[in-house]
Amino acid sequence: MERRHFIKFAGGAALTWPTLALGQQATKVWRIGYLGFGEASSWTSEIDALRGGLRDLGYVDGKNVKIEFRWAERVDQTYELATQLVQMNVDIIFAPASTQVEPARRATATIPIVFAQHADPVGLGDVASLSRPGGNITGMSMLLTEVSVKELEILRETLPEATRIGLLWNPTTPSHPTAVKAVEGAADKLGVHLVPAPASTVSQIQDAFLTMSRERASGVLVLSSPLYSARAELLAELQMKHQLPAIFANRANVDAGGLASYGADLNDLYRRAALYIDKIFKGTAPADLPVEQASKYFMVLNLKTAKALGINLPPTMLARADEVIE
Repeated sequence: MERRHFIKFAGGAALTWPTLALGQQATKVWRIGYLGFGEASSWTSEIDALRGGLRDLGYVDGKNVKIEFRWAERVDQTYELATQLVQMNVDIIFAPASTQVEPARRATATIPIVFAQHADPVGLGDVASLSRPGGNITGMSMLLTEVSVKELEILRETLPEATRIGLLWNPTTPSHPTAVKAVEGAADKLGVHLVPAPASTVSQIQDAFLTMSRERASGVLVLSSPLYSARAELLAELQMKHQLPAIFANRANVDAGGLASYGADLNDLYRRAALYIDKIFKGTAPADLPVEQASKYFMVLNLKTAKALGINLPPTMLARADEVIE
């Protein structure tokens, strides 16, 4: 090979090799630890919304992001699963509600934690304030106390003659004690006697409906809880078995046969939570990301269930409903 040709070849190679090396660098694959509660099949819609939000921001599951799912069947399993995610050194822990945030916070003070439907992040001490969260936790919030009071008002309008209303609440859901107090105050103003029924397991839920029925409740307000969303079909069955019309916060409960729901659009919250994940991946600290509150609230009615329970829904309520399932 002539000397000038060798020099030309060598120079070209020198220019080419770094370019090839850069092109062959592996794409960063971010890992999200998803701390779930209940059966995965109960949260398909919300998970799809989260994935959709991530996809819109350029993250494709299995390509440049990987979601590590851990599902707790009981609340006492959540801390162990959160610890597993910490030991895996995931980049972010996605803990949707207060039920999962508390054990995730105990498990790590450094890995960012993002929530999607936290009911009371300030009241429970998970963030310092909505505008300046501080620490390693932030995300989307919904106003559980205000929503629960509104649900009681809707149920009272549905059952105008009712004087006794059951209240199904979960002692293991951190935000419920505050919500219970708010509902008790609203019940006094409405002239309604509450029949509180705490339940944190399937058997306790069954016992709670039996108690509310024996106490002659006319209907049931079911406070928002991951357990009650995961057991939507069971709650719908107990509603019919005991003839206790129930109102929920999650429309999935109405899809399963519940009478009514009023609450935040969870799909929207999960989709918007993806924005927090993206910003954290790009270097913003959770402490500097203000907590946003839900902006979409919907009332959904199940006309088929109403007929089966012998309830004539007021025309004014039907007109206000965002969706009526027939």
